[in-house]
Amino acid sequence: MGPLKGIRIIEMVGLGPGPFAGMMLADMGAEVIAVDRPDTGDAPQLKVDINRRGKRSIQLDLKKEKDRAVLLKLCETADALFEGFRPGVMEKLGLGPDICMARNPRLIYGRMTGWGQDGPLASAAGHDINYIALSGALYGMGDKDRPPMVPLNLVGDYGGGAMMLAFGLVSALLESKTSGKGQVIDVSMVEGSSLLMSVFHSLKASGLWGAARGANLLDGAAHFYGSYETLDQKYISLGALERPFMQILVDKAGLDAAFIQDHLKPEKWPELRQKLEILFKSRSQKEWCDLLEGSDACFAPVLPFWQAQDHAHNQTRGSFVEIDGLIQPAPSPRFSRTKAEVSHGPVKAGQHTDDILKELGM
Repeated sequence: MGPLKGIRIIEMVGLGPGPFAGMMLADMGAEVIAVDRPDTGDAPQLKVDINRRGKRSIQLDLKKEKDRAVLLKLCETADALFEGFRPGVMEKLGLGPDICMARNPRLIYGRMTGWGQDGPLASAAGHDINYIALSGALYGMGDKDRPPMVPLNLVGDYGGGAMMLAFGLVSALLESKTSGKGQVIDVSMVEGSSLLMSVFHSLKASGLWGAARGANLLDGAAHFYGSYETLDQKYISLGALERPFMQILVDKAGLDAAFIQDHLKPEKWPELRQKLEILFKSRSQKEWCDLLEGSDACFAPVLPFWQAQDHAHNQTRGSFVEIDGLIQPAPSPRFSRTKAEVSHGPVKAGQHTDDILKELGM
C-alpha cells in the first residue's frame, strides 16, 4: 500500500506542520511512529486531529533516561526521524543528530523550524505570519491602500515548512539508497516560503511586477483575476488571464464586445472590475455555475472548505474520504500502481506504546 511502504519514520510530535508532514508520509504508506510526550494538561488538545491519521503512537517522557533509551532503540530500526523544535532542544535531551545517527548511520534526520538552524533569529519565537513576512510573501498579499492581509497559515507552516520537510525526507531517503549514508535536513519556513515566491521574482525581473501591492496581475488588481459577490451573497472566482478565456465570459454573459479591448491595460482595470461587480451581483452563484462551470472561462464557485466535498467534481474523483464517520481530504497525489490509502483514523497519544516496546524487545 502506497509508494513508501516499508519505510519507517519517527515523528517527534509537535505543532501542526510536523504532524501534517507525518500524515503525508503515512498516507503514502510509510510506517510513521508518532512519539508523544506525556499529557500534562498544560497544552490544549484538538478533539479531532486529522493529521494523526494512519500513524502509530508511543508515549515517552524524554527527560527520563529509560525513555530516551527507547527512542534510541527506535532509531536503530528507522529510516528517518524528524522534529520541529527550536534549535538545540533535541541536543539538550541527548537526542541530537550525532547521537541518533551513531546508532544508525543510515538515519535521515529532518529538522524543521521557522528561521532555520542558525542565523541571528534562529532561537527566537515566531509563527507563520513572521516567517512569510521575512521571505517577502506577506508583502504581496492584500489591497494597496491597507496593510498586508493576514492569510491562512498555509504558505509558511504547511507549504514552506511541512511540504518542504516531506520532500526533503523523501529526497534524502532516495540518496541513501545509493550512498548508504544518512544526513541532516535543515528546513526553514522562511526559505521554503521564499522558494514558493520564485515565479514572482521572475515576474519582477521581467518588468512584469510593480512594487505597489494590489496593483499587479495576480494580486487582485486585475478584473479578470479575483473573487466576486453574487446575488445571494455567495462568491465566485474568475481566473481568465488569457484573452480567449475572457472572451468566453463576454460571450456567455452578453457583455459588450468592446469589453475585451482593454484586457491588459492596468489603468482600465478598476473601471472594468466595477462593471464585473455589477454583473456578478445580478445572478445567484448557482445561476453563474449553470452558465459558466465546465467552460474555458476559468470559473469556479467559492466554497466553504466544509462544503467542498459536496461538489460533483470532488465527489466523482473521490477527493474526500470518510474515516470513522469524519469526512476529510483524501491522500494526494495519486499513483497508478502503488495506491495511497488511509489505513486508519487519528491515533490517541500512546495508543501503541506496549506493542512497539514488545517489538523492540523492551
